[in-house]
Amino acid sequence: MNLARHPRISLAHLPTPLEPMKRLSELLGGPRLWIKRDDCTGLSSGGNKTRKLEFLGADAITRGADTIITQGATQSNHARQTAAMAAKLGMECHLLLEDRTGSDDPSYNLNGNVLLDRLYGATVSKRPGGADMTMEMEKLAERLRQDGRKPYVIPGGGSNPVGALGYVNAALEMLYQAGTMGLNIATVVHATGSAGTQAGLVAGFKALGSGIPVLGIGVRAPRDRQEQNVFDLAQRTADHMGLGDIIERSDVVADCDYVGPGYGLTTPGMIDAVTLVARTEGILLDPVYTGKGMDGLISLVRKGRFKQDSDVVFVHTGGSAGLFGYPDQLDLPGYI
Repeated sequence: MNLARHPRISLAHLPTPLEPMKRLSELLGGPRLWIKRDDCTGLSSGGNKTRKLEFLGADAITRGADTIITQGATQSNHARQTAAMAAKLGMECHLLLEDRTGSDDPSYNLNGNVLLDRLYGATVSKRPGGADMTMEMEKLAERLRQDGRKPYVIPGGGSNPVGALGYVNAALEMLYQAGTMGLNIATVVHATGSAGTQAGLVAGFKALGSGIPVLGIGVRAPRDRQEQNVFDLAQRTADHMGLGDIIERSDVVADCDYVGPGYGLTTPGMIDAVTLVARTEGILLDPVYTGKGMDGLISLVRKGRFKQDSDVVFVHTGGSAGLFGYPDQLDLPGYI
């Protein structure tokens, strides 16, 4: 596996920390829980998309692009980090935000990630829920081409074989850290949505022969569809790296029991998980991804899914800026 042959720019503060969550582990009675702090990647308050954008941004430069187009939900962490990358590279950025929740809350529609999108100078436009966002991006790209621009279209979540290389590299980074710390990782757990993070980790760990299973906690799609999306992308990523047909269907596992009423919609378990991790570890999760991912992890620990003396790593994919889009739904106490 030779990632050096793939163009890459430097955006992230790497390696991100791999830290124990001692108080949370003690509270739950084991296993030993660790957190991979990809909320600390640096670009625009951090997040997992920065790793992907290192490869996607390099590809855009290689192709002579002067404009970036991408899409996501209203409070998209990917859109926010993409806008920051475009600003750093001196490119225009157009964000298409899909209304997946139907919320008319001004905080949700104007604060959090949306505020930062605009701060970075991106053009932000809305699309209704259920829109064909791939087609919407291509229509915009064609208009820009007619105006003499050179757009580069990034899929939602940066989730294609180029972007997934960021998490192939993260798998390598995690293994190196674990080796230097004497840490024997039993399972890696994270929130899975657009599939790129899980596909990259699966492909990376498989290529390295680590034997480490990856468990995605779904935040949007039913299990069958989520696992198929990840499997397809992991296969394409391995092929992109020249590794051939190394991914097996059994390598991809997702638990989609914690989605609740839908993507971006709050659940009591998510709120409890965000609050618990904030008050035991001083770490901010987000309402859409890591909050539901941590809800899943905590629930599975309580159900005895993991051996008590094992080491389980939760990948923190960032997104705390999204908390400011949900101020009235977190049910926090007021001033005394």
